[in-house]
Amino acid sequence: MIDVCLLGTGGMMPLPNRSLTALYVRNGSRALLIDCGEGTQTAIRSASLRFKAIEAILITHFHADHMSGLPGLLLTLGNEGRTEPLAMYGPVGLERTVNGLRAIVPELPFEIECHEFSDQECAHFTCAGMEADVFPADHGIPCLGYRLQLKRKGKFDPQSARAKGIPVQLWGRLQKGECVDGFTPDDVLGAPRRGLSILYSTDTRPVPGIEEYGQEADLLILEGMFGEHDKQERAEISHHMMMQEAADIAHRVNAKELWLTHFSPATMNPEEFEAELKEIFPNTVIGNDCLSKTLQFED
Repeated sequence: MIDVCLLGTGGMMPLPNRSLTALYVRNGSRALLIDCGEGTQTAIRSASLRFKAIEAILITHFHADHMSGLPGLLLTLGNEGRTEPLAMYGPVGLERTVNGLRAIVPELPFEIECHEFSDQECAHFTCAGMEADVFPADHGIPCLGYRLQLKRKGKFDPQSARAKGIPVQLWGRLQKGECVDGFTPDDVLGAPRRGLSILYSTDTRPVPGIEEYGQEADLLILEGMFGEHDKQERAEISHHMMMQEAADIAHRVNAKELWLTHFSPATMNPEEFEAELKEIFPNTVIGNDCLSKTLQFED
């Protein structure tokens, strides 16, 4: 299973009831963040989540509302005794940007390992025990979207194991993924089962990557910067997405659920658009700070 917590839902500037953008994703005892806007530390504490579990931070782009919480978070990680390296992922220029922010936290007891991706191509990596795909977004500056997947092995097939003459004492090790005495896990496991997938993409116009990687996603998290129809031109000029466009994407990719986030500070009550959005995609959720969900494997 995967635990997901939307730490902040604000865009551009924080409001008294709306922190800036960040997402906490936990896989067992391992976790990662996507973006780290102002207020991220407070939100992590409010949601009773663990700082020490964070193994990686994924950055979509280098605007302040997505990175302004980073220096304080790094300091807190150090003060909590972290010594193992922290992995960071983001567009080209990540290391330079992080080093600039570190001017106010120059001494940390751990290393930061920066991994940079071009905003012109897709890439794949692993972190916090999950598979991650990165794809280009459209925000007028280098910007990335991310898909996270927790894959699931096939069921143990004792009949197949017996037919292949595999000693019973080896079954457990093979189920755990070990290769033993010439046998492999594939010898005792059926076809891989459906896992879990989350797609997160904000500060972007609709792009092909969202539809490609968002197919049948368990959770689609997209920006809902504007809901007013007369803001369509503004959304296009500023490289943002309309709530209605996000709902339409969720419908077309057959997602299980859509969370909207990154609301304009001028949109004080995004819930006013909920009925309209549910007509486009019934499982639309208007995000709020510390919105949480546990994604479970299907039976």
